Amino acid sequence: MHRVSEARFVELVAEAVDSLPQEFRMRMKNVAVLVEDHPAEKPKPGTLILGHFIGTPATQKSVFNLPAMPDRVVLYQKNIETVCHSEAELQQQIRLTVIHEVGHFFGLSEDELRHV
Repeated sequence: MHRVSEARFVELVAEAVDSLPQEFRMRMKNVAVLVEDHPAEKPKPGTLILGHFIGTPATQKSVFNLPAMPDRVVLYQKNIETVCHSEAELQQQIRLTVIHEVGHFFGLSEDELRHV
């Protein structure tokens, strides 16, 4: 387990988002990327949730949708730290989690994301 301060974790998340290709970042309108310690809901036993996309995938949005609360990509710091043993692993896992959750924003399913 590798722990860092919340400020350092947020910095690593920002670096991961900034590393996404520009064409994806430009299409991520009204999306907040947040850090929380743990998910509010208890997961199934044996499950460790590293991140979560909360919102409507871009593929399901319509021009008739009114502007709403931002969609959210949430990374769970304590859970991610639990599976990492160094800062390099932490940086890599944060990036993978950001990519995974942003994939959900773009409408990819869990099965499709397993093959990315």
